[in-house]
Amino acid sequence: MLSSYVPVLVLFLLAAGLAALILGLAQIMGPRGLNAGAEDPYESGIVPTEPARKRFPVRFALVAMLFLVFDIEAVFFYPWAVVFKRLGVFGLVEMFLFIGILLVGYIYAYKKGALNWE
Repeated sequence: MLSSYVPVLVLFLLAAGLAALILGLAQIMGPRGLNAGAEDPYESGIVPTEPARKRFPVRFALVAMLFLVFDIEAVFFYPWAVVFKRLGVFGLVEMFLFIGILLVGYIYAYKKGALNWE
């Protein structure tokens, strides 16, 4: 019974060994110390004109979240399309419900101005 776990153990040992090898090589071959430019906010030699910790509008985060929701929606379409014939009318109604809920969310985001870019 335990013999079926041997391949999993071998895979775990190989993964741990590879991780240790990569970390060891990075420690051996990596840079030893920081140079003077590494402490600067910009390593290009350009003198910074404003602070490195600059605030950015929340609009970027809203657009990113909408993008993620759109990606998740696209991921759900593929398995639905694969089993569409087996689901029948129930699957079609459920997908329309799913799209409707997402459409209400997009309309809400549009009304709040999350999609307006300035």
